[in-house]
Amino acid sequence: MTLWLAATAGLLLTAQPSARAADDIQGVTAVSAKVSKDYVRAKLPNGSFQPESYAFGQGGRWSGGMNDSTFDKMTFMEVARVIAGPLAAQNYLPVPATHPAEAKLLIMVYWGLTDAPAPTSSSTAYDNLSAIQNQMASAQAAARVAAGAGSGHYHPADPNAGLRDDQLAAYSSALTVMSIENQMRSDADFQNAKMLGYDSSDLVGTEKAKYVRGTAFGVERNDLYEELEENRYFVVLMAYDFQLLWKEKKHKLLWETRFSIGERHNAFDKALPVMVRYASQYFGQNSNGLLRTRVPEGTVQVKDPTLIEFIPDPGK
Repeated sequence: MTLWLAATAGLLLTAQPSARAADDIQGVTAVSAKVSKDYVRAKLPNGSFQPESYAFGQGGRWSGGMNDSTFDKMTFMEVARVIAGPLAAQNYLPVPATHPAEAKLLIMVYWGLTDAPAPTSSSTAYDNLSAIQNQMASAQAAARVAAGAGSGHYHPADPNAGLRDDQLAAYSSALTVMSIENQMRSDADFQNAKMLGYDSSDLVGTEKAKYVRGTAFGVERNDLYEELEENRYFVVLMAYDFQLLWKEKKHKLLWETRFSIGERHNAFDKALPVMVRYASQYFGQNSNGLLRTRVPEGTVQVKDPTLIEFIPDPGK
């Protein structure tokens, strides 16, 4: 593992604040944040949080197998620069690269683009099942005509009257394939839900989710699945006890924040500052579940840190 440190002001490189228009970005920004029971932020007399020092860690990048030029071109350094400003606004301050032992937190940064499953209606299994159902309907309609009943008010005792064995076998096979595909789709939805923090709603991949249709929770559930079944840009920040890791090589997660926004009509380099700004109020705080909001109109001011450097793995 390589640790990255955002250096303090007055070093080699300075950057001017950049502005990006939030109304260029569309969709729902979602955030889910959790805090360890052992982590409590102290406050200063003026009510602000006491500053805490940190070092960045490069967690990893997940592309989901898609090509997206606005996402592919972003390096860890560039992602970290955008995140550093909102962290500073919450009094999380980077340590100088020459003083890693002063860092209280190691904030691992993961970022990516989910690969949502294709719509059911566009799958081969769905088309095959629909075709077989149409063939069966035609065969049963022909059977009704042959029985002199026309197309209505004919209800034979055998619901499969007019159907051949091979048609029934094909229908059973198509149902099985469709069931397998639906299960794979549900598994993909749940994996994405865990990555994005959508599982914290308790309405994705749970028993509760099966029984809320037709209720107010059912509306929310449908909204969640609609968002999950689109590709989403996401960032996950996981803050560990730096000193425990540095001295004892033990991993203790203190807080995590997961945030995302839909990829459609957006660009990752422009969307990142918008979703970071919304999520930053929950850095080191508990969101008490999944929170979602439409992107607000206005302008986002993004201040870059002066320099980001890396230091060797402390375990080496």
